[in-house]
Amino acid sequence: MDDMDQPKGAGFRKRLIVGVVVAALAILAAGTLLNVRFGRAALQVAKDQFNEEQLVVSRNVKYWVERQIVFLSQELLLAAKQIEGSAPQAEAVHTLLEPCFQRVMELGVAKIEITQAERGLAYVHYPNRPMVVDIAHAPGLLPAQASLPDGPAVVISDPTIDGSDMYLKLSAPLVHASLDSIAFHLNLSWFLGPFLKHIRSGKTGYAWIIDGQGRFLCHPHAAFIGKSAFEARQERDPGVSHVLINTIQRERMLKGREGTGSYEAAWHRGITGKIEKLIAYSPITVSTVPPQNWSVAVVAPVYEIEEAVRKIHRWRAMLQALVMLVVVAGGGALLFFEMRWSRLLEKTVQARTAALKRSEENYRSLVESAEDFIFTLDGQGNLLSVNSFTANFFGGRPEELTGRGVDLLFSKEVAARQVKIASRVFESGKSVRDEFELRMGTGEIWISANFMPLKSETGQMGAVLCIARDITENKKLERYLINTEKLASLGTLAAGVAHEINNPLGVILGFCDLLVRRKEPCSQEYEDLKIIERQGMHCKQIVENLLSFARVGRETTNETDLNACLQEIIKVVFHSLEMKGIELRTEFAESLPKVNGDDRQLQQVFLNLINNAAAAMPEGGVLCIRTGVAGGGKKVAVQVQDQGIGIEAEILDHIFEPFFTTKPEGEGTGLGLFVSYGIINKFGGSICCESQTQPTREKPKGTIFTVKLPVRTGEEKWRVES
Repeated sequence: MDDMDQPKGAGFRKRLIVGVVVAALAILAAGTLLNVRFGRAALQVAKDQFNEEQLVVSRNVKYWVERQIVFLSQELLLAAKQIEGSAPQAEAVHTLLEPCFQRVMELGVAKIEITQAERGLAYVHYPNRPMVVDIAHAPGLLPAQASLPDGPAVVISDPTIDGSDMYLKLSAPLVHASLDSIAFHLNLSWFLGPFLKHIRSGKTGYAWIIDGQGRFLCHPHAAFIGKSAFEARQERDPGVSHVLINTIQRERMLKGREGTGSYEAAWHRGITGKIEKLIAYSPITVSTVPPQNWSVAVVAPVYEIEEAVRKIHRWRAMLQALVMLVVVAGGGALLFFEMRWSRLLEKTVQARTAALKRSEENYRSLVESAEDFIFTLDGQGNLLSVNSFTANFFGGRPEELTGRGVDLLFSKEVAARQVKIASRVFESGKSVRDEFELRMGTGEIWISANFMPLKSETGQMGAVLCIARDITENKKLERYLINTEKLASLGTLAAGVAHEINNPLGVILGFCDLLVRRKEPCSQEYEDLKIIERQGMHCKQIVENLLSFARVGRETTNETDLNACLQEIIKVVFHSLEMKGIELRTEFAESLPKVNGDDRQLQQVFLNLINNAAAAMPEGGVLCIRTGVAGGGKKVAVQVQDQGIGIEAEILDHIFEPFFTTKPEGEGTGLGLFVSYGIINKFGGSICCESQTQPTREKPKGTIFTVKLPVRTGEEKWRVES
């Protein structure tokens, strides 16, 4: 049975191929016929469009000629007005006309003529010399004299032939005691030739102009100029019919109409034979009184357009043949690959399945390698999945935590809060953000979590995805900024109080000094006054410290070497530390960049930190001072580390407040760190504290103060006390 099916299948494929070929040939024949008809229609459209473009060119020529004639008329009237107030001598008039001549000469004015009928003379001015001509000997100079109007108007004569050139005369009357009129003699070849020779329509098309009598005023074939347009062509090509172009000239162009058309000619720029040309023409208004009109025509051979259209048709035919070839080849390929299609489809499915698997593995690798807390919850708060970072952080493995409650990771309060948030996400279908605190051993960390809904393909809520991140450092920075603002406010308040105390304190100390001088040194009154004086001076020192913190200083650009600054302080405190049984260790970085700051004030800061460290180690210990570069080389850091009793976490946020101290009464004012904070902040730096009251594996017992100051770049200015 299989043997019988194979011939049937082969016959079917053969019939199918024959059908495809026949259909392709039929479509190709129909396409060829349509292409021929379309080519004819496209050629006619191209002709019409090309003629419209030629019409635009003819209009541009028309507007240019009319503007130039108006310009020459205005120049003529301006020259007439200038002459009316001048002397009649030829030399004076020539000098007066020279600027005008320079302007109009470029447009083709060959000479300027001024008539003086009373003396029978005509002054003809050429570019470089005046010439006096007797009217009786030159009657052709004033053919339009009798037609001049009485007012300030310009009369334009019909074009006249003088030798091989044609001239146009523009005349205007003169209101002068002895002079009658002024005229421009315009050489039309000079006037029209330079402009029209640059007119191109297509590749070889050109423009020509005829006057109201049908004479050529400008034409690329110079022999036509001055001749009748009806006779010149017939004389050149007597065997060719010029009925179409003569009809266009007689019925359209000479009657001042605008339009387009076509005609047959026997030559075109050296090419002879029967040539069809396209023509576009526009009327030119030369003057209205008396009325005079010319007409400009722009012509081009049709074969230029036919050549371009045929080229397009050839490409279209090639494209159609290529399309048919592709269709036939595609049909054959379809038959050829029919049996292999299922196998290729299967391979494609396998490849896409493998790609999807790789994508899933990449996604899982991305989630597993992320250093964020990523896990999913159901509506009851059970863990559906946990990434490796979360499991490792809480000391377990992902498979051990999956399916367990979220309270396995967090405290009861935090777990209950997360279950409540997950329920809200299930109900609303919207993301919820939250921040919570985790206590880990002796420390704490802050977590920012984003709970997002996970929906299935049908849009049903399946789980809640939680992505959480450690924001402890951000919280510390926020706390630092709040502390900075609080200290700034306290500093302003303390400065105001200090100013108010300073005045009565000065009075007390002054009178106390006066009374001390009046008492005997060994008397009881003397001792009592000395006690008052000592306590008053103590109060004065406190006031000075407050004012030093809040005082507005002058700008300075001093640079400080922190290593040298610390060496000076160590010389002062070394013996004192040795007496208290404190070992001083220094770890100074070499080639430390300099910072902006004042040596005296920075030494005051470091002296306060060293004294506080020594006070925290009453039984002795190790005091370590380190310097180094921080912040990617933009800051210099100084660390003062002791092995003292440490600072409790609840009072760590208050150590920079004024008058806050943990020392016994009478041993401290509580202004040391307050003033130090103000000095460091003034120089654009920061000071922070870390303390451990109980030793851990990660951190020993004691306190570390870190001061960071920006590296000097030569442009900063800081304020120091004045």
